[in-house]
Amino acid sequence: MDTATRLRQTVISWAADDSDTPAPAEAGAARELAAGLGLRTVVLVEGVSDRAAVEALAERQGRTLTAEGVVVVPLGGATSITRFLRLLGPDGLDVRPAGLCDAAEQRFFLQGLERTGFGAGLAPDDLEALGFFTCHADLEDELIRALGTEGVQQVIDDQGDLRTFRLFQKQPAQRERPVEAQLRRFMGTIGGRKEHYARALTEALDLTRLPRPLDGLLAHV
Repeated sequence: MDTATRLRQTVISWAADDSDTPAPAEAGAARELAAGLGLRTVVLVEGVSDRAAVEALAERQGRTLTAEGVVVVPLGGATSITRFLRLLGPDGLDVRPAGLCDAAEQRFFLQGLERTGFGAGLAPDDLEALGFFTCHADLEDELIRALGTEGVQQVIDDQGDLRTFRLFQKQPAQRERPVEAQLRRFMGTIGGRKEHYARALTEALDLTRLPRPLDGLLAHV
């Protein structure tokens, strides 16, 4: 297991401790791993599919995030943001936070940033200056809009899943839904598919027409 993966897992375990005082063993291990990486920024995203997209786009841009002192950590849900941010402040790893959030979850990020000392009296328009970029619905929606429904279906075909998607579209619950909604639901029906397609869709993006949240985040870090 590489150092970045160990750090990611240690931070997730550390954040799972909901007490005000961090476990000394986890805190010490995280600090040691962070020092070894030269960690300067932790990018907080909601789930593993978001992490896959961020890392895939960085690779396409010729970047190795860990070599730059950047590690992407999935929160496992937006409501966990305060616990993670607390670990990144002066009493924790003392590194810069950044990340992605969905428009519906901005309030959790704003509250978390204020509660952990990264800002005061914050409004949604302040998030980008702090390194947090907002997806309209979620990152899958951003990728689908960037590629267009035909482009996404081409990726699905390239992955050998087009027949499965056509059968999915015929299900009674899906027949009357817009194609965009069908595509988003299809990607979440089987474990691992959402992460797989986050990477596949990102790899198919035109680098001159990137989703604004992804583009902004990677320019920031």
